[in-house]
Amino acid sequence: MSERYDCADSERRTAGLEAATRAVRHGRLVVLPTDTLYGIGADAFDQVAVRALLAAKGRGPDMPVPVLVGAWRTLDGLVEQVTEPMQDLIRAFWPGGLTLVVPYAPSLSWDLGDARGTVAVRMPLHPVAIELLGRTGPMAVSSANISGQAPATTVEDAMAQLRDSVEVYLDGGPCSAGIASTIVDCTGEVPRVLRAGAVTMTALREVLPSVQEPAVTA
Repeated sequence: MSERYDCADSERRTAGLEAATRAVRHGRLVVLPTDTLYGIGADAFDQVAVRALLAAKGRGPDMPVPVLVGAWRTLDGLVEQVTEPMQDLIRAFWPGGLTLVVPYAPSLSWDLGDARGTVAVRMPLHPVAIELLGRTGPMAVSSANISGQAPATTVEDAMAQLRDSVEVYLDGGPCSAGIASTIVDCTGEVPRVLRAGAVTMTALREVLPSVQEPAVTA
């Protein structure tokens, strides 16, 4: 049986964060608000939980699950190297609507899908998400919707699609952006935008003039 917690109420928020933390630690799924969209999340290092997340969305491992972190310093333990372009982007846009694709540290024992040695990582600008991540550590988080359906911008949207596959729903109200994060690939010599989203190309180039636009496909 799923439980929904209204995080606008201080007591329910505390209870919800405690319940969500327990759920994540026991390998179960939670839905949490972010600044962009609602996400469905699990412990990033629990391979069974990550597979359950993919199953709940009806998605295969060919689309790896991104990771959310609650602090900049967490990234140091996840990646091989934090480069100067990555530092510039992080200082400008974290927490916020920017996801970075980076090579992850080979020592990490996780399975987020067919990621080929990379991970998409972001620090969200939402107090409920930040507090939960501070309790759980890095979480594998994907948009809270069935694959192919509209992303959830309210907890009601998420509940209508995911139902009892999720143990805890944290209701943080409507998402402020309502648009997915911008994704920048930092695995090459020059960062490239993979997906346009909450952070515009103009804003990116004010910080990193060399960043490339998405590749044009025929």
